[in-house]
Amino acid sequence: MGDLALNRRQEQLMARVREEGFATVEDLAGHFDVTQQTIRRDLAALCDAGFLRRYHGGVSLPSSVENLAYAKRQHLLHEEKTRIAALLAQHIPDDASLFINLGTTNEDVARALMNHKGLRVITNNLNVAIMLSENPSFEVIVAGGVVRGRDHGVTGQPAIELVRQFKVDFGVIGISGIDLDGTLLDFDLNEVRVSQAIIEHSRQVLLAADHSKVGRNAMVRLGPISLVHAWFTDSAPPSELTAVLAEAGTQVHVAGA
Repeated sequence: MGDLALNRRQEQLMARVREEGFATVEDLAGHFDVTQQTIRRDLAALCDAGFLRRYHGGVSLPSSVENLAYAKRQHLLHEEKTRIAALLAQHIPDDASLFINLGTTNEDVARALMNHKGLRVITNNLNVAIMLSENPSFEVIVAGGVVRGRDHGVTGQPAIELVRQFKVDFGVIGISGIDLDGTLLDFDLNEVRVSQAIIEHSRQVLLAADHSKVGRNAMVRLGPISLVHAWFTDSAPPSELTAVLAEAGTQVHVAGA
């Protein structure tokens, strides 16, 4: 599956489906004043990329209890994630200590940190640990616990207990969804518990999340976006979220093309 850069109509179409919860081809064609064939092409691209899910008679957002497959997430918005990762890496100095949790964007962050020196990294992401251990100046500590076969993430009480032994400069986290009221959402309760421990034991929390996470449904609540000091993304957040971010005191860094 290739990357998908959304055009303006596709972004508005996504917003419409997010608002309505479910939409038919006929309704969308009428709303945007285009042919049903044009809408079908848009929907096919959005469904293939994992932004929407086909149902009989129309489309809806992906399930709030099921994340996209790891292999699909690796390719989804890859260019945007690479830009986000490069920008975030610029905010981490040499010789810093940091947590890095699960997610494909965080693996791009780890890749972007490879030219740093003297980092001390605690992670529950085995992909990140293997990657960063190639830099001889880094110290990499891996959390113990249950390993998920689908993405080599480590969760469970042992991982939480290890995180609690440290207080680091930066906690780099990913997320599956950001509600328009600023609530951070994810699909896995065990993963969220590790992330909550990372947030609690980091002096600064840096969120790496592309624009597709905004308004995306996920079932498990991590907490409010006020827990995040800086959010690194690829496009400016929608107006509904801007006021929430201002009140929360969360800085937003947009990685340009």
